[in-house]
Amino acid sequence: MDTQEFIKIRRFIVKLGKMLHKYGTPAFRLEAHLLEVATYLGVNSSFISTPTSLTFVIWSDFHEDEYNHAARVQPGDIDLGSLSRTDELVNRLLKGELTLVEADVELTRIDGLPNFYHPAVEFFAFGLSTGSFALVMGSSFDDAVAAAAIGLIMYLIYFWSTKSKRVALMQEPLVALVAGVCACAISSLFDPDINIRLVVLSAIIIFIPGLALTIGLAELSSRNLMSGTARVMDALMQLFKLYFGAFLGIAIGIWLFSEVELVPTKAAPKYAVWIAVLTLCSALVVIFKLRIKHAPWAIMCGFIGYFGTYWASKYLEFGLGTFVGAFAVGIFANIFTKLANAPASIVLMQGLIVLVPGSKTYISLNSFVSGKDFMQTEHIGQETFVIFMSLVAGLIFANVVMPTKKAL
Repeated sequence: MDTQEFIKIRRFIVKLGKMLHKYGTPAFRLEAHLLEVATYLGVNSSFISTPTSLTFVIWSDFHEDEYNHAARVQPGDIDLGSLSRTDELVNRLLKGELTLVEADVELTRIDGLPNFYHPAVEFFAFGLSTGSFALVMGSSFDDAVAAAAIGLIMYLIYFWSTKSKRVALMQEPLVALVAGVCACAISSLFDPDINIRLVVLSAIIIFIPGLALTIGLAELSSRNLMSGTARVMDALMQLFKLYFGAFLGIAIGIWLFSEVELVPTKAAPKYAVWIAVLTLCSALVVIFKLRIKHAPWAIMCGFIGYFGTYWASKYLEFGLGTFVGAFAVGIFANIFTKLANAPASIVLMQGLIVLVPGSKTYISLNSFVSGKDFMQTEHIGQETFVIFMSLVAGLIFANVVMPTKKAL
């Protein structure tokens, strides 16, 4: 292999790996995809991916050329639209429709694209997702309205964090603190019937790392021990920061506005849950930056996950019901991959977000620290653990029953 050709190949592979990591690709999928691309391009390779680092080792057949590259990177944010564009580009390269030089130029163009959705659309998506999540949790319309209003404020802080590194470093405790103060203010000044802690949970649900915990456990189950351990520990630290911020915010809010007696939550009608799941999944299309052509698939996956679990829970223990939901979501995602030739992650994230027990982890942490329950739950800690294991097992079984050749 010519040295100049080797340089072009390894530059492309390094750029591709950093972009896929930036878009939130799990380690086992990222490493498998890069290995597939490297093999097609005629080089040998080995990769190590963690949430904060990437290592590339690339060499030619007879070791005429060798290249090592290690990079310190920030944990990636979920950007499923850019992920699908990058995957389409790699597909065209593997089919011979693009040269390596053309693919490299196109990668740079994709990385420089502005956000597909306008900030105003993201603003309302935050409000809709937080309000609908409250209804999915079995809360009242009053709680949903309060959570939606605070969710709009949460987006303003999130948008600020994208412009300021200092705000980004304190984002988790800051959003939770502001949500706690705002919930107490709404309870004292406007609507004393809201469940303050449930409203706070719903308002910050976008920031609760239940999905990161699930991905971390999936990485551990695939023997990506470094990445899985790092991701799980990072998610736990985010959870602790969120809880401390909420704990402090509620304490400040009670001091400023006086404590309002907790009124048992009156659940919304059952039909509202259907609307709430649809609204939540539609809002997540914007938050996860999905492309419009993939939105119907993603929303359908969310329904399959939620109502598959709901149906199975009538006949099985709740944790095992989650296994059925995760299994159904995994099967659907792999079918989507075969039909659309797109990464399973595009629709899988929507299904997992309504299944992940991040909210239950927050509730169990609240019960452990304060000794108080703000929802009627029994054995919440055990239930959370079983749900996590059921999620991972469901996805593993789905990949066995309906395997897909696509790495992403």
